[in-house]
Amino acid sequence: MRNPLSLIRARLDRAGIVLSGLCAAHCILSILIVSALGIGGEFLLAPEIHRIGLAIALVIAAVAIGWGALQHRKAAPFVVAMMGLTFMGGALAVPHGMHEVVLTVIGVTLVSIGHILNLRSHLPESR
Repeated sequence: MRNPLSLIRARLDRAGIVLSGLCAAHCILSILIVSALGIGGEFLLAPEIHRIGLAIALVIAAVAIGWGALQHRKAAPFVVAMMGLTFMGGALAVPHGMHEVVLTVIGVTLVSIGHILNLRSHLPESR
């Protein structure tokens, strides 16, 4: 039977993957909706949403991937996820628009890959 703490960490990794996908969808759909229809810009593109999203991503990645790195001693999940978080942070520094979307999508993709690598590092055959 698996350790209950490992199950919690795995759930956090899965939550990180889901949230990364939702973030990417939010970015792409927000640009499309605001550009095509001109509605929702004040809400969909609000900087607060991005800051809160980055804070949530930081907490989940720090706990799940940091915890995983301490257990499996593999650097790749941590390095990939931190690169992704750096791209996400960089996206906050540019004006709203295509550059922000590109940086954010690259960032959330890398964070998601970090979570996937973290999950795979805990599989019995990967040890």
